Amino acid sequence: MEQRLIEQLNEWHEADKHQQIVDLLSAIADEERDYESIILLGRAYNNLGYYEAALSQFDKISEAGKQDSIWNYRVGFALYYLKRYEEAAQVFSRSAQIEPGVQSTEYFLRQSIHKAEKHKREELRLAKKKPSMERGGSVKEKVLFSDMFLADFWEDSEYARESYQSELPTDELIDSIEKELGYKLPSSYIHLMKHQNGGVPKNTNFPTSEPTSWAEDHIAITGIMGIGREKRYSLCGDLGSSFMIEEWGYPDIGVVICDCPSAGHDVVMLDYRACGKDGEPEVIHVDQEDDYEITFLAENFEEFIKGLVSEEQYDTSEEDKEEDLDKVAHGKFSPLLEELCCRVTEVDQVEQKIRSICTRIVEEKGHFSFHADELSYVMYDVQFWLYTKSYPGTSREQYAASYQNIIAFGGEFSQGGYAPSFITDWLDHRIKEGRIVQNHGIIRFTDSYAEEVMNRLKEA
Repeated sequence: MEQRLIEQLNEWHEADKHQQIVDLLSAIADEERDYESIILLGRAYNNLGYYEAALSQFDKISEAGKQDSIWNYRVGFALYYLKRYEEAAQVFSRSAQIEPGVQSTEYFLRQSIHKAEKHKREELRLAKKKPSMERGGSVKEKVLFSDMFLADFWEDSEYARESYQSELPTDELIDSIEKELGYKLPSSYIHLMKHQNGGVPKNTNFPTSEPTSWAEDHIAITGIMGIGREKRYSLCGDLGSSFMIEEWGYPDIGVVICDCPSAGHDVVMLDYRACGKDGEPEVIHVDQEDDYEITFLAENFEEFIKGLVSEEQYDTSEEDKEEDLDKVAHGKFSPLLEELCCRVTEVDQVEQKIRSICTRIVEEKGHFSFHADELSYVMYDVQFWLYTKSYPGTSREQYAASYQNIIAFGGEFSQGGYAPSFITDWLDHRIKEGRIVQNHGIIRFTDSYAEEVMNRLKEA
């Protein structure tokens, strides 16, 4: 493939014009596409979410590709998002062997292994449970919630009354809601709703044995949906179960009963996979942020409700803040950040300036993380200035791949993770402002804005 065409395709890639890449390369006859063009076409399909199409392209060059770390990485990427985790782990492992030390490869390898093991456990658990459910042997008469328990369960607030709480449900309403949802609701859930039909409980946390996007050892809920249609957070309300499944893409395996503080990015569901639509469902957490990853919570609704605990049980904010303050003050920089700082002559004591800005971030947020706030944007600017000063021929793709090795991962002075969308949003924002310019795929600050970033560092 001509170098000029490769540069054009990479420019489109950096501008998220992946469909244009597909259209152009698909117009080339199959027999005329070389290895490079197929790799770029597969990458574009991956970025559009057409993972099967990507694998179809990669398969055409599999013999040569197996010796190429990029081919293995992109095949693994497609397999990972198709939830074929065991296969993904194999090709990510091969990519890591060919080119060791690539953080993104190591991350996806760890995640693939973890998810493969988790899915095996989940399949085994469901397989063991299904036979007894089909025989009707595991549905037992439930001990309903006591009056003493119910008297202290709900939080009384205007928000709960307006968003969740409906009139107590009649048997006719329950029957119509069950028909609309397609599932028989658990007797313990109906009993709770006949005491108060939806609301915010006093205890909003539930322990987990595995980490989720919310925390290492628990999840949090915002409220419990009532039986009805009128309130936005009721089972058939505007933001109810059907909406979350149809509009947000949650798996159609049951009923969404709780929303979470992430505003739609994770939920709690009744899971009917093992018991059928008329049986006693389990309770699960579904994590949209992690490709709808399912985490088992409780055998039934009653167990879930009685297992809720106060958020104070998990409040480690002060300890976390102190740990992060110590980290940003004394933690060893990643090898890449050390390298970049060593090359700075324009700003005295640049390492200390960085630590100073990050200390302010921890003091304001209570933890060491960058998001879309003003100080985070300062640190995005600083990292970009440092990197492009040392590597002036940087493309958007190269910077996106290298970013994680500066502060996100790689040293004691590290966040242990990051959200790639924040980086791309920042890049797009600076490009729109005209503070980052692109020329033949190379990105850099304008001279005037680079001077502004240096001045901010000096003042830190």
